[in-house]
Amino acid sequence: MAINPISCSLDFDQDGVQHGHLKLPYSRDDSAWGAILIPITVIKNGDGPTALFTGGNHGDEYEGPIALLDMALNLEPAAISGRVILLPMMNHPAVRSGRRTSPIDGGNLNRLFPGKADGTITQKIADYVTTALLPLADVIVDLHSGGKTLEFVPYAASHRLPQDPALEARCTAAMQAFNAPYSMIMLELDAVGMLDTEAEARGKIFVTTELGGGGSTTPHSVAVAKRGLRNVLRHVGILPGQAEMQPSAQLDMPDERCFVTSEHAGMLEFMVDLGAAVSEGDVIARVYDLDRSGWRPVEYTAYRDGVVAGRHYPGLVQSGDTLAVIAVPAD
Repeated sequence: MAINPISCSLDFDQDGVQHGHLKLPYSRDDSAWGAILIPITVIKNGDGPTALFTGGNHGDEYEGPIALLDMALNLEPAAISGRVILLPMMNHPAVRSGRRTSPIDGGNLNRLFPGKADGTITQKIADYVTTALLPLADVIVDLHSGGKTLEFVPYAASHRLPQDPALEARCTAAMQAFNAPYSMIMLELDAVGMLDTEAEARGKIFVTTELGGGGSTTPHSVAVAKRGLRNVLRHVGILPGQAEMQPSAQLDMPDERCFVTSEHAGMLEFMVDLGAAVSEGDVIARVYDLDRSGWRPVEYTAYRDGVVAGRHYPGLVQSGDTLAVIAVPAD
């Protein structure tokens, strides 16, 4: 059986605050005995649950890394009971290049779990998280946003887990405790290879988010991430006190009719704002032909009543791109 070459400079059982790296050997043209150093922080105080918080699963999503780097600076061991493991830039090569995927091997980390110890750089990162970090954790929060190509209303999400209703209930409770402006029961069109799927298969409480988009952040989206992480720590008893709750709208993604997909390439005009309520049949976007004037744009309509929870961000769209996500207010 292959052994993962990643080593960690920290002692996960030591009380206090430790800042260090996951060292991944990477021999390349400009550094024959080089390595990728992935920042990691461990904050521990006595016995208690373990939270694993990750960001930078995709390298162009920044709310997660910023919130976790801030927590690494400001969460005091004396304030907690248990352990918090922070991995702010999990796919470090992608974060450094501002890309969704790794510039080294093209790997999309969140489609490569559980990883491979003797695989590509990105597969090795996935394998280390799966085999070394997930077993330590009682609750995992993997912070995402829309990156350069999507924009979302800020929501925390959990998944339907019909094979394990008890775990689904625990994940949903943690998602609601995160208390983003929106809480989503999220449908993944293809969940194979996701950290979500791997964590849930191991019986772990798992929460994910979509906190904005456009390849940048806002003060509001970062504040949602920072508050939500501390709320989860309070929810599982690592931090004392009750979660800091604000009004939150409950949304659901019951089936594939939530997704509006473009069948044309061209210039995109949105007809509704993000967060707007729409009815089935409403025109939500137009796509204009880039090679002709005087041609009517193709109109795309909502397939159901609901709320525009996500949208394509760039002004140009390709055939096959998701134009919009229409979520349904939950009962």
